[in-house]
Amino acid sequence: MYITGPHSSALLRRASRSSRLHSTISRTQPSSPPQTDPSPIASRCRSYSGVSSAFRSVRSSVPRWSHGVDWKSPATLTSQIRTAGSPVLDRFHRALSTMASQNAFNGILTGLPKPGGGEFGKFYSLPALNDPRIDKLPYSIRILLESAIRNCDNFQVTKEDVEKIIDWEKTAPKQVEIPFKPARVLLQDFTGVPAVVDLACMRDAMNNLGGDSNKINPLVPVDLVIDHSVQVDVARSENAVQANMELEFQRNKERFAFLKWGSKAFHNMLVVPPGSGIVHQVNLEYLGRVVFNTDGVLYPDSVVGTDSHTTMIDGLGVAGWGVGGIEAEAAMLGQPMSMVLPGVVGFKLSGKLRDGVTATDLVLTVTQMLRKHGVVGKFVEFHGDGVGKISLADRATIANMSPEYGATMGFFPVDNVTLQYLQLTGRSDDTVAMIEAYLRANNMFVDYNERQVERAYSSYLELDLASVEPCISGPKRPHDRVPLKDMKADWHSCLDSKVGFKGFAVPKESQDKVAKFSFHGQPAELRHGSVVIAAITSCTNTSNPSVMLGAGLVAKKACELGLKVKPWIKTSLAPGSGVVTKYLLQSGLQKYLDEQGFNIVGYGCTTCIGNSGELDETVGAAISENDIIASAVLSGNRNFEGRVHPLTRANYLASPPLVVAYALAGTVDIDFEKEPIGVGKDGKNVYFRDIWPSTQEVADAVQSSVLPNMFKSTYEAITKGNPMWNDLSVEESKLYSWDSKSTYIHEPPYFKNMTMDPPGAHGVKDAYCLLNFGDSITTDHISPAGSIHKDSPAAKYLLERGVDRKDFNSYGSRRGNDEIMARGTFANIRLVNKLLNGDVGPKTVHIPTGEKLSVFDAASRYKAAGQDTIVLAGAEYGSGSSRDWAAKGPMLLGVKAVIAKSFERIHRSNLVGMGIIPLCFKAGEDADMLGLTGHERYNIDLPCSISEIRPGQDVTVTTDNGKSFACTVRFDTEVELAYFNHGGILPYVIRQLIAQK
Repeated sequence: MYITGPHSSALLRRASRSSRLHSTISRTQPSSPPQTDPSPIASRCRSYSGVSSAFRSVRSSVPRWSHGVDWKSPATLTSQIRTAGSPVLDRFHRALSTMASQNAFNGILTGLPKPGGGEFGKFYSLPALNDPRIDKLPYSIRILLESAIRNCDNFQVTKEDVEKIIDWEKTAPKQVEIPFKPARVLLQDFTGVPAVVDLACMRDAMNNLGGDSNKINPLVPVDLVIDHSVQVDVARSENAVQANMELEFQRNKERFAFLKWGSKAFHNMLVVPPGSGIVHQVNLEYLGRVVFNTDGVLYPDSVVGTDSHTTMIDGLGVAGWGVGGIEAEAAMLGQPMSMVLPGVVGFKLSGKLRDGVTATDLVLTVTQMLRKHGVVGKFVEFHGDGVGKISLADRATIANMSPEYGATMGFFPVDNVTLQYLQLTGRSDDTVAMIEAYLRANNMFVDYNERQVERAYSSYLELDLASVEPCISGPKRPHDRVPLKDMKADWHSCLDSKVGFKGFAVPKESQDKVAKFSFHGQPAELRHGSVVIAAITSCTNTSNPSVMLGAGLVAKKACELGLKVKPWIKTSLAPGSGVVTKYLLQSGLQKYLDEQGFNIVGYGCTTCIGNSGELDETVGAAISENDIIASAVLSGNRNFEGRVHPLTRANYLASPPLVVAYALAGTVDIDFEKEPIGVGKDGKNVYFRDIWPSTQEVADAVQSSVLPNMFKSTYEAITKGNPMWNDLSVEESKLYSWDSKSTYIHEPPYFKNMTMDPPGAHGVKDAYCLLNFGDSITTDHISPAGSIHKDSPAAKYLLERGVDRKDFNSYGSRRGNDEIMARGTFANIRLVNKLLNGDVGPKTVHIPTGEKLSVFDAASRYKAAGQDTIVLAGAEYGSGSSRDWAAKGPMLLGVKAVIAKSFERIHRSNLVGMGIIPLCFKAGEDADMLGLTGHERYNIDLPCSISEIRPGQDVTVTTDNGKSFACTVRFDTEVELAYFNHGGILPYVIRQLIAQK
């Protein structure tokens, strides 16, 4: 059957040891065993949120995208499951019935009446616990609490776990461990392909070890949106969408076919075809349920995704955050996610935004404030009267940027604004009524018309919305906010300052350099700060009608005044869904964007992830030959070095209207308050204020142009695909036929020589330092991303296999091939490795020989010699995205441990998931302070028995030159220790499934 085995030896220990019955919990127990309920509720496993939906593989009139049920019209699924007639499903169903009777909280299972009679379903009632502590809990913690109660089987989730969450005020500061079962999993294709590769590989491993490969199937709904493959190869063309999609399919046909195979081979997996939109916008407008009604049981929607910006859904009141692919795979397979009960920062919003200030200005301000406050590993919950004055799209914009300010979530509880958005986006009236009734009944709804009960938070922040001013962020990090009025001065400061996050070290005598060139027969010139890429892109802003229509209004005013974007600037517009196109056309503004070069180039995540395509050869040559600090301005969420384009060293995040304004100006070296943007058709100077729309103009455009039927018509057609997708032919098989010649999909070596005996705990002996880093090494520095450099080890690998340079594609598109990804790990051109003594680039020193080699070649030498390696790092190691390859890559290179000042939450967890030991220097210490150069050999004295290791314990690290220092082992939970004992999370899951008979 499909039920997975025990979560870990730690959970077994927890289940077996006696625990006192807390007064709150004891009140919930019925005096006698509950009577058997003849309704479908009794026959479902209440310890699995939405688990009965795992077998919605019945192919009926119900659309595939719905996971076998039209969630907009909730209905029982029992009959659908039974009609499948499978013995496996029968056994599964009996198992669920048995487990359902074990729920310790059946006594609070309550019916939710409909206004006109009958009931919506039943739910686990938090008010029925009659515990005053719950009234003070943040709304985000209440979602964790409900999940624990609903899933409480005293095995994977215990009453003790429930009590920990209820007592959050006291337990959160203690960093206690809790299990969490998300209702669903979200993938995009860059991270989704390796996830499906791993699932396919796990099926093979199950077979090889004598297990049942069919056990490898998602137990919760899994949505995979193909949105990261489109590149801006063709821009400034009416045919750009079709041309780019044709190129996308040419490059990615093999991986698309693999995903299509996965959608057929695995139960409960929806794949949304290319050209449909950006995953997070599709999630917000369409996939987000807010409240599930599964088999008559109501519960809050929650989601983990293999993209860090999964947090965008938090703006809809859905608890969601990014995890590594390996964590997501475990969640798919029924494993509870082990997490530390987080602190919650209460962020109070008051007042109202000033005229002309955009949601992007607000989010960049919030990002800077939270980054300064320190919210890594915490939830941020927004509250206050000001929340009710910002739109749902604005909330989603703020929530989207959670990874940039470092929080696990940026959560907005459901209120009336949320309900209005659900109606706007085509959710049925019955569904919206059910959502409101459930959330109100379970004390999870905020009504700003009522007196608010003060909730407890771990810390507090407050922002008066009226204080927010227009701004952008850059040139190298999303939290380096620059007020628009200070931009010119800040730019010149960056030119003067030494190389760093805010510096380029351009000599004074070179700062006025002009690079003249010919662009398709007409004279052109570039200076430091010249804009060469202007992109309206990314999930952050393209879901927000106010800033998208604002960009159209800027373009319209500029056209009417006679301003024109210079032709050598690569302009593009990549909407997050087809809805954007509909309302831009409805408003009549798309034609003005087209006139300025912002033609639609595709529906997906483009420039923000480095899929910006090539610059014109003449532009690229002018930049390279004259060492110009060229600029990109984009409406994205990431601007780390080397990400947007190798030739744009200054990258600024800005609202879509500002992207258009900077494209018109042609440079970031401008004071918009004092200097003209250009000269109009009447010969007069045109200033920023002449083209900037008022808040009322934007609101009027939104009111008249964004209509509910646009959402309905777009999403009714979303899974019908397109001719290119529908023509993909794939074989119907449960096991994947690996092609050894493929350069896109390759069977990874994770389970090579795997046995049923776990490898156990291990330390590190005589390891060399592969890389020695300072602070703020991001996953963009670690994980392969963007284009494949022509001289890189990955390029050599492709050339040796007959792949032409023009067909290299991107690292993201080749994430299904571990050979390429290992070669691209630490291959960022802006990598600063202390072993290189100031040189920048993807190289390191092979310590035994002193040779300067690519990181991959050096790692290969160490591995061939049987020598372990470690990485030394500073603060915030692994900050940025949740990409699992930032952990998989180092593991494949032979890295056994990372010793850092601090880790980003997701990356630390991913390292554990791949069997790499994360260690933290003690407070006040780092490699430099301890006199470590990276030329030493390192021994990590970790106990050999997993039973002797405790989360957060100290261990001793020694070197061959006599140094000795203590570090904290960052296995943060007992479950992570179990994963480490098995060599990683995926081998652990396989052994548990096979051990289960």
